[in-house]
Amino acid sequence: MKKLFILAALCAAMQGVPAAAREPAQDGKGQVVQDGIAVEPLKDGMWRRMTAPEQAINEQSAQQYTALMGQAREKGALVAPADPQVKRLRAIAQRIIPQTARWNPKANQWNWQVNLLRSNQVNAFCMPGGRIAFFTGIIDKLKLTDDEIAAVMGHEIAHALREHGRERMSKSTTTSLVTGIGGAILSAWSGYDVRGAANAAGQMVVLKFSRDEEREADLVGLDIAARAGYDPRAGIALWNKMAALDGRGAPIELLSTHPGGSHRIEQIQSHMNVLLPLYARSKGVPVDRLPPYRTNLASR
Repeated sequence: MKKLFILAALCAAMQGVPAAAREPAQDGKGQVVQDGIAVEPLKDGMWRRMTAPEQAINEQSAQQYTALMGQAREKGALVAPADPQVKRLRAIAQRIIPQTARWNPKANQWNWQVNLLRSNQVNAFCMPGGRIAFFTGIIDKLKLTDDEIAAVMGHEIAHALREHGRERMSKSTTTSLVTGIGGAILSAWSGYDVRGAANAAGQMVVLKFSRDEEREADLVGLDIAARAGYDPRAGIALWNKMAALDGRGAPIELLSTHPGGSHRIEQIQSHMNVLLPLYARSKGVPVDRLPPYRTNLASR
């Protein structure tokens, strides 16, 4: 009975963590619906001011980005601005950036930068403040179309717009605090050392937060890409390519920071009734007049 009580108490503590780290629910689930997409509201409450000051994060990210670009330049890994792929990335960003402020008004004041790094990594990122970098590996290995580059870029920008890095720091700090105190109290009360179990449970909660942020970034990213005139169906093609590239050996979703590819595709498809009209409107045609989406075959 004592062990059952401990387990129940740990579960209750985990259920309480999200509420401590965010504002009161706005639709019964802690989310608001904007443009047909459910997101957690941007907020700047006590927890986030204590654990992740915005100014400090922006200054740190600017320094890290500058240092990274400097190191890449010294190693010959920073692709020159005159390169066609850099021009391509910056042209896509130029169309997407004007659509970003609807998801975070601060984006109008960001110092946007877009660079390309020579690396086999299948990756891209956007730091707080609009500092974007792509690796040549993701473009070359997946043979990305412009629409698919826009889907990747939109996704990474969405993380910055929705302040996911700052939110993750806040939730991680709150989770560690709750599990640390709860584990110590339950250990003292029960006579069993459950601090390890409490920490493990906390890590599972943090992973769930990360997966929720990835889902949010998928949809917000496709929203701004579609408004910029890029086909949101590219998101489906993109994750099919990603699944074909790294499906072997991928961790199960419960233990991963990212949701499974099939779940991401399902979510994108379920929101196509919202996303596709935005794209059609940008092209000045009805949805039923849009041609089928065509992609390139990814490299193996």
